[in-house]
Amino acid sequence: MSELPDLESYLIDMDGVLVHEENALPGADEFIRRLGEAGKHFLVLTNNSIYTPRDLRARLHASGIDIPVENLWTSALATAQFLDDQRPNGSAYVVGEAGLTTALHEVGYVLTEREPDYVVIGETRTYSFEAITRAIRLIENGARYICTNPDATGPSAEGTLPATGSVAALITHATRKKPYFVGKPNPLMIRAGLNTIGAHSETTAMIGDRMDTDMVAGMEAGLHTILVLTGVTDSAELDRYPYRPNQIVESVASLEVGSRG
Repeated sequence: MSELPDLESYLIDMDGVLVHEENALPGADEFIRRLGEAGKHFLVLTNNSIYTPRDLRARLHASGIDIPVENLWTSALATAQFLDDQRPNGSAYVVGEAGLTTALHEVGYVLTEREPDYVVIGETRTYSFEAITRAIRLIENGARYICTNPDATGPSAEGTLPATGSVAALITHATRKKPYFVGKPNPLMIRAGLNTIGAHSETTAMIGDRMDTDMVAGMEAGLHTILVLTGVTDSAELDRYPYRPNQIVESVASLEVGSRG
């Protein structure tokens, strides 16, 4: 087991750390249980904006990992919170799924195709030429351009899938306008997560599998960073980056969580 420093709180990436697609990674359920038994605060983060927290909880529970709804934080929730702070009770044209549309509805946003304040692009498995064309035209007409996350690809059982960042690049190329990305590695999502559980950066760890999102976000937010090798980044890639995590472990199964003193 790898000993952790004296930490009170944990921000934990989901895909590649706790699960791979629909399957729990070995030891993930025990790690979450150890956090609870030690009285630690934790929040599971994901850049995936497709699912609502209730949907995610059900999917995780089916894989054998029991995480309360209040311990789940998505880029959709972070995006809705950001837009609510920027322009309360605004309007948006959304390309995305229920996780994103529900989050925006819950903060009082109106979803519309007519002169929206924002065009918001999120994760979906049903991108359509018509929807992307409408998004391009609305941005050209002055709508502000927001994306839930910059991930260019996502995993599937069959192989790589294009993700939000890829569609964002298409729209940027057409409009010559760059979006504001809310999700990781934007420290905004990390700070929002810290506020959600009342945590402080000095006593919080960021556990993730991606150097380009999880580790850089944790580092820039001042967190203790822990890279697990069960997801995207493998040990052979580490020297490609100009920064390094504080700890590198094979999986969350090897992390020893101490109880509160």
